[in-house]
Amino acid sequence: MYFCNDFYENINIMINIKFPDGNVRQYESGVTPMDIAKSISEGLARNVLSAKVNGIMWDALRPIDNDADICLYTWNDPEGKATMWHSSAHLMAEAIEQLYKGVKFGIGPAVENGFYYDIDPGENNITEEDLVKIENKMLELAKEKQAFERVDVCKAEAMKHFEEKGDEYKVELVSELEDGTITYYKSGSFTDLCRGPHIPDTSFIKAVKLTSIAGAYWRGDETRKQLTRIYGITFPKKKDLEEYLVLLEEAKKRDHRKLGRELELFMFTDMVGKGLPMWLPRGTALRNRLQEYLTKIQRHYGYEQVITPHIGNKNLYVTSGHWDHYGKDSFQPITTPEEGEMYLLKPMNCPHHCMIYKWQPRSYKDLPLRLAEFGTVYRYEQSGELHGLTRVRSFTQDDAHIFCRPDQVKEEFIRVMNIIEIIFKALKFENFEAQISLRDPQNTTKYVGTDENWERAENAIKEACAEKGLPAKVEYGEAAFYGPKLDFMVKDALGRRWQLGTIQVDYNLPERFDLTYIGSDNEKHRPVMIHRAPFGSMERFVAVLLEHCAGDFPLWLAPDQAIILPISEKYQEYAEKVYGELKNSEIRVLLDDRSEKIGRKIRDAELKKIPYMLIVGEKESGEGLVSVRKRGTGDLGSMPIADFVKLIENQVSDEQKVDFNN
Repeated sequence: MYFCNDFYENINIMINIKFPDGNVRQYESGVTPMDIAKSISEGLARNVLSAKVNGIMWDALRPIDNDADICLYTWNDPEGKATMWHSSAHLMAEAIEQLYKGVKFGIGPAVENGFYYDIDPGENNITEEDLVKIENKMLELAKEKQAFERVDVCKAEAMKHFEEKGDEYKVELVSELEDGTITYYKSGSFTDLCRGPHIPDTSFIKAVKLTSIAGAYWRGDETRKQLTRIYGITFPKKKDLEEYLVLLEEAKKRDHRKLGRELELFMFTDMVGKGLPMWLPRGTALRNRLQEYLTKIQRHYGYEQVITPHIGNKNLYVTSGHWDHYGKDSFQPITTPEEGEMYLLKPMNCPHHCMIYKWQPRSYKDLPLRLAEFGTVYRYEQSGELHGLTRVRSFTQDDAHIFCRPDQVKEEFIRVMNIIEIIFKALKFENFEAQISLRDPQNTTKYVGTDENWERAENAIKEACAEKGLPAKVEYGEAAFYGPKLDFMVKDALGRRWQLGTIQVDYNLPERFDLTYIGSDNEKHRPVMIHRAPFGSMERFVAVLLEHCAGDFPLWLAPDQAIILPISEKYQEYAEKVYGELKNSEIRVLLDDRSEKIGRKIRDAELKKIPYMLIVGEKESGEGLVSVRKRGTGDLGSMPIADFVKLIENQVSDEQKVDFNN
């Protein structure tokens, strides 16, 4: 029997496309995400920037040949923004290549707010003054509506292309890739090594701002050549850029590094070492109050404080599996006079806590065991990555590890979530959400632990969020190899997202350290280990808090709660009397005894962000009063010293009030 080939060619092969809401539609094989968007609405199609197909990021114009799960992304989605900004990095590279002869390119990824590209300028000198010129060129090219074309290329061809171009950085990257996995993206006159995805064309880019230039070692290796890193950001509307620039100015005012200096909280010096913060007296007092607050809450929830050394024997990290991650880019092992003996600066507290668990036999009746520690750890960050308190080489984690039975995981999750909610409320982080990171259901082999335990832990996390009424975004494939986790994403006063608290389930370390407990059946069982850190680290948390509140800390946390301002030297003696009484009442108070006018003293106190000013003059000294002025509110009138003490105590009590029944 014979059939015409045309018969087969005319058959439309249909595929099933499943949407995030569970609905399934049929489309012809070869349909693109853009086609799918058009089938929903023209408005959606005009705004689609990229998609996710079966968990893989996908170009809006790339065909889909088989059944697939799909999610469409616009500018309103983080994934859409990332696609726009990665494409903008390509556009910037094209502009630079046209403006400057002989430039070579490293990598150009999207980052949290915008993008950057590492370039070797060759004989060119690209400075801050050149950025406007590059911006204008980018906008000129964007108007050309250049399409981003994806091209599969074999390794030999890719090597030849970049060798002929003389771009040794791309040659190095290609050499490390497997044949059959390499793609180019072409736009206008520029061709780049890239896995994508990209926006359909450059016309989506309507506004450009190149924000800064920095130095960056190739691949973060300080022994390699330093390249020029140009940062930028783009938007689909000029109005969005204008709003961003206003936000940027406000962010500069709130920069924790600037505020940290002004408020005398912390310092850095190369004499001590890059990325090694030193807490000044005022900053130390603030940090101690945070620790005391969390310790009080933890005590209620059954945590026991421990202290472990800052170093650990090499064998501890061989057992934990961390030894394999130490290389030339990390802090190097410490050797001792004893031959073959090696120690490591502690990069995490968990192995030490495993050994505390193991030091004596445990019963199911002993669980959960909750061990907490404000433990300082050390991780070598590249010099170019260091940034104030947010990226350091030494930081203190508000760490705790819960060893529990599998049936206790959900309850422990809820208890930790309660702690995090209490802290966020006390510090006025009112806008936060959770992200549930689960394993990739299509590739479970890269995770440790049984399917049963994973399913139980994942369900426990979902149920805990549902029970707490906490909105939670589920991300598949984002779990750690040792277990699922729950991350808390906080929006600060400027709308920026920060990952602060985290809760992680771990089946790996209990296995590696052979941790056991005797169950009710008199048999040995493996405990589940939960890692949690409500602050994340003291350093990063203080940095985020500083920028969130712009240095206007809640009264209970403020380095100075009040300052006494005598109108003139005549009232100095009375001012000192007030100072002594407030000190005796454990109020953090300053005395401004400078021979300045009262207006100047008030302005200076405002700049120092001191919550209360106590002005004393003839009336106050004669009647035993203080005239109270509250920052951001104004005059509260005169009152006896004892009444002011009560006002402070009541406000602090209200701010620190803890509802353990939530």
